[in-house]
Amino acid sequence: MPPAGFELTAHADAIIAEREIDAAWIERVLSSPERTETDRSDPALKHALARIAECDDRVLRVVYNASFNPPRVVTAYFDRRQRGKT
Repeated sequence: MPPAGFELTAHADAIIAEREIDAAWIERVLSSPERTETDRSDPALKHALARIAECDDRVLRVVYNASFNPPRVVTAYFDRRQRGKT
């Protein structure tokens, strides 16, 4: 069950379990992103990025719909292209 600070779509729920992404990391990225971006194809979607120290400082990208309250997470993944960046 995700923390109260966000909701998960069915896809996001399945994918974070498959990718072994801790819901607390998603909450941390959403509450304190190191960088945010607007989605290229859907302006309702935002991307929050932050390094996760527990995972060798890999960058977790959380894609969420900001028009919902609380934000609705669409997907999350460790972004290999962001290795060493933020």
